[in-house]
Amino acid sequence: MVNKAYLREYKEDDVKVAKTSYSYPNISNRAFKNLGVIDFNMCQSLHQEELKKLERWEREFRLDKLKFARRKLVACALSAAAMLFAPELSDARISWIKHAVLTYVVDDFFDVGSSQQEQENLTHLLDKWDIDEDTEFCSEAVEIIFLALRDTIHESVDMALKWQGRCVKAHLIQIWMDVLKTMGREAQWGRDKVVPTMDEYIENGFDSFALGPIVLPTLYIVGPKLSEEIVASPEYHSLYKLMATCGRLLNDIQTYEREAKQGKLNAVPLHIIHRGGIITEEDSVKEIREIIGENRKKLLRMILESKDSVVPRACKDLFWDMSQVLHLFYSEVDGFSSPTAMVTAINEVLYMPIDCNEMKIECC
Repeated sequence: MVNKAYLREYKEDDVKVAKTSYSYPNISNRAFKNLGVIDFNMCQSLHQEELKKLERWEREFRLDKLKFARRKLVACALSAAAMLFAPELSDARISWIKHAVLTYVVDDFFDVGSSQQEQENLTHLLDKWDIDEDTEFCSEAVEIIFLALRDTIHESVDMALKWQGRCVKAHLIQIWMDVLKTMGREAQWGRDKVVPTMDEYIENGFDSFALGPIVLPTLYIVGPKLSEEIVASPEYHSLYKLMATCGRLLNDIQTYEREAKQGKLNAVPLHIIHRGGIITEEDSVKEIREIIGENRKKLLRMILESKDSVVPRACKDLFWDMSQVLHLFYSEVDGFSSPTAMVTAINEVLYMPIDCNEMKIECC
């Protein structure tokens, strides 16, 4: 949206003023604007083709049959396009979007679409990995989700192999295992009426928020080499934890009223409980926003730090970009769940090309 707005406001007769006035002698500003518009429309067309393929993927793996699951393909595509817009990053976008869609499916599965037996069955199947498909599913929902997860992980492993020259399957399986285990723990807390401490909640919640399966596999497909040593480094883990904690708390601020009615754990009421009930919801939200602000500052410092850093800058930037997208989606409402909150952004980025006639340029 920013690029689109910039192109609309771009002044063809502007002159760069530094020590002296300057303009390109052989290339006009109009030519730059034309190229920018062509590039935007071409990228948007590519994103639309990818979206059609992903819609077929949803149907092929019967994800549309899971009535309890939210359909968030387009919102996930927007988040990918906002950061990974370049044509050469198509593999990264596809991986990002498929894993993001599956995080919604799995989240809804643990929240409202499954029994404890089904939750344990899905976790066991992923842990075992090589299974007898004819005998080991306890329900159709488990079968649909596991087969979609397995195929998507396999595909991301193949994509990563082209960039990294090594197999990352064990890591990708572990990323999803962490999500299933932490979601299962939250479900068990709910069944047992457990009230965790804020530290316990956040320590579990940054994984259960499920940014790991979206961002971490994509890091393998954006270009830089990521050795096992880098992936196991404290820096890599801290970047992920800071980003994911911000996401978890931003989400909680926008969803606490709805989740309170559903009986779900949430940082806002939990913070009130552990403050002895002496603060209001407004004060709780304010204090949690301060926690988010501190975590964002730490995240930005780590991204800008070059001394003793082992994580490539392009990968660190993706953590920050995701943090920015989270603030976009959760600035006023839960943009991922609201059917109308992100309509304008979705249309502008994914569906509405720049009108060359409106801009009075010859580019189409």
